[in-house]
Amino acid sequence: MWFDLDTFVLDAAQALCVALPAAGVPAFLLRLKGRAWGLIAPLSIVVTVIAISVTAGSADVLTWIALILVPPGCALALGWAAHGARPWLALLVVPILLFALGSPDGPLGRLGRLMLIVGSVVTLGRLLAGVAPLTVLKVGVVAMTVIDSIFIFGHFFPEQNATFNAAAPAVGLPRLQVAEIGQTATDYGDYFIAGLVGGILAADRRPQALAGLLTLAAAEAWNQLFLVTDHLPNTVPPAVVLVGFEVWERRRAKVPA
Repeated sequence: MWFDLDTFVLDAAQALCVALPAAGVPAFLLRLKGRAWGLIAPLSIVVTVIAISVTAGSADVLTWIALILVPPGCALALGWAAHGARPWLALLVVPILLFALGSPDGPLGRLGRLMLIVGSVVTLGRLLAGVAPLTVLKVGVVAMTVIDSIFIFGHFFPEQNATFNAAAPAVGLPRLQVAEIGQTATDYGDYFIAGLVGGILAADRRPQALAGLLTLAAAEAWNQLFLVTDHLPNTVPPAVVLVGFEVWERRRAKVPA
């Protein structure tokens, strides 16, 4: 049986991304509703790879974007987007950010980076589930997972992925496009898809705590493939849980009352 504690911590954080998003968006954002938002998930991988393939400098731009946008996203999660959020909790992003800034690659710094990433994708999940048709978002989740799996299992673009993970805004600043615990790293996109699944489940009023536990269980089962390969797409477990809930609900709907 394959098990690694560092990987387990990162998987548990991904499960939290599924469990935490609440549902609903402010009324003024409803004017932005549209199907195009459903393309963000699959395009996030393709555009990132193409951009870095064209110029390695794109990775530096992306890591700066992450540094600028991830902390406010985490503050929004603490103050609004997550279950149990309270406006005053948004202030907790300050000490979390200080941990990340104080020692970006130390234990506390890495924990701070992970917390910032988780919070930001919780906000993204709630926002996207509020402005995009849920069916389109679900298709986008599956499409993102398929694309990610093709890239990883096909060993496409490993240099671009390594460049993206290694990019830093500047010396001493945290890399918020990737979470790291010990020697293990998980890309922002793997948390983004989990937050999106959480937002979808929240909007559908599905049991998110159960979904989070199932995501963690699916991740640990999926990790057994590390016995035969060195690389796995971490987008698969949350996508499998989403598909599982869809199948379950459709079967329940067919059962006569």
